[in-house]
Amino acid sequence: MRITIPVAKVLAALLAEPDAQRYGLDLMRLTGLPSGTLYPVLHRLSGAGWLAADWEAIDPVAAGRPARRYYQLTAVGAAQARRALADLRAAIPDGRPSWGGAEPTGAPAW
Repeated sequence: MRITIPVAKVLAALLAEPDAQRYGLDLMRLTGLPSGTLYPVLHRLSGAGWLAADWEAIDPVAAGRPARRYYQLTAVGAAQARRALADLRAAIPDGRPSWGGAEPTGAPAW
């Protein structure tokens, strides 16, 4: 998978709490990415097997809002994401990437 800056931002946000389920608006806030950038990234990550995506089981009328689609890293995805971000950090000479949002667990706070 090609790790672009938007992909790195999404991966960093998801790795900040790898067991948490995140929905689109939540990820938009964490990454600063607009929906037109975020959702294609989520689609690519899902297609690669890095993300599981499931609709929440609610009654939209009772909840007063549409059902959310939640995204969570798969075990393979979490391992690949950690490796990809580590490789990206190693490729940046004396620089600190600014992906926005929280840093992944175990990663240096840049």
